[in-house]
Amino acid sequence: VQLQASGGGLVQAGGSLRLSCAASGLSFSSATMGWFRQAPGKEREFVAAVRWSDRSKFYSDSVKGRFTISRDNAKNTVYLQMNSLKPEDTAIYYCAARNRRVINSAMGDMAMYDYWGQGTLVTVSS
Repeated sequence: VQLQASGGGLVQAGGSLRLSCAASGLSFSSATMGWFRQAPGKEREFVAAVRWSDRSKFYSDSVKGRFTISRDNAKNTVYLQMNSLKPEDTAIYYCAARNRRVINSAMGDMAMYDYWGQGTLVTVSS
């Protein structure tokens, strides 16, 4: 399984970015894919996830209403549309995947994900 994340960059507060994660080797009918982020000096944290089987989506409270996770089945790609960005959203964003369905209560648990992309840096200036 390979995950290739892209789309990071520098943006002013209030702006938008869209991250992409292209996946190969996954069993998409049962996969779960997510985004996590790690800010300087902080632990990695959950951002959003989508379950392929039923299209269920989950978000952390800090991004709910501002970020949207989506998928493109034809391209085997998951996206993270980030709007109304804040300086505190500055972090390296990682996509992650699991070849199995993840239950709701575990969607934000890093240990549930078996595969990780290389990360893409998002910097939000004030």
